Amino acid sequence: MRPTPATAALLTTATLLWAGNAVVGRMVIGLVPPVTLNFLRWVLAFALLLPLAPWLLRADSGLWPHWRRFALLGLLGVGSYNALQYLALRTSTPLNVTLVASSMPLWMLALGRLFFHTAVTRAQLAGALLSMTGVLVVLSRGQWRLLAQLQLVPGDLYILLATLCWAWYSWLLARGVEPERVRTDWAALLLAQVVFGLGWSGLFAAGEWAWTDARIQWGWPLTAALVFVAIGPAVVAYRCWGLGVQRAGPAVAGFFSNLTPVFAAVLSALFLGEPPQVYHAVAFGLIVAGIWVSSRR
Repeated sequence: MRPTPATAALLTTATLLWAGNAVVGRMVIGLVPPVTLNFLRWVLAFALLLPLAPWLLRADSGLWPHWRRFALLGLLGVGSYNALQYLALRTSTPLNVTLVASSMPLWMLALGRLFFHTAVTRAQLAGALLSMTGVLVVLSRGQWRLLAQLQLVPGDLYILLATLCWAWYSWLLARGVEPERVRTDWAALLLAQVVFGLGWSGLFAAGEWAWTDARIQWGWPLTAALVFVAIGPAVVAYRCWGLGVQRAGPAVAGFFSNLTPVFAAVLSALFLGEPPQVYHAVAFGLIVAGIWVSSRR
């Protein structure tokens, strides 16, 4: 399905905010542990969403008979994805993290074909291959001979796992959720995931404090970062992404996620002093080409 301009704007807004999330996650390294950052982010998001759909927590809201599905959505989207991304940013740059995550279209197509019996068109396959080529350009630093001796840093593995979690989450979301009252109310739909996701992220954060030397340095920089990641990448971006997936489908939406590295490169240059290299530009071109090819009729 070719996305309309409005749908493209929704998906693009989400990727811009998520690029900002990666940059901010890199900026607060040393101020807060990564898994704890994810938990605090969703605590604030919960506080923002609860006044918009307080009825959801009532016993008769219709949520609780479907708790297993929302617990899985909360695990994949709230509990795991950003915790793994913040972990990745400890050993990798926002640009590299977002470029490695550009394997999203391949995971989207593979999961759709294997578990949801969706057809894969030639255009979608060609677009996915172009995007994956862009990822390989980044991992090899533009030197193909380095692929033979490539050694992934922990951040690369974390973000690959996060990307797989997000692809699975997007397919589950696209298949629809019950009850209808929750499905048709965006705040209730996101809050239903956060309710269970807080349990997962809190459990993971507790493990981080039990098994590592976790510390928090409170101050205005951390406070401002938490406010941004809670409002922008959490609430607004999830709203835009959910609408975009519903309108365009998860396969097409997956290609728009590859715009995130473009925005991450600009924001990294502005705020982190990490300007993109020539091979990054080549990867950007391949990613954008993948989006265009996959969206053709």
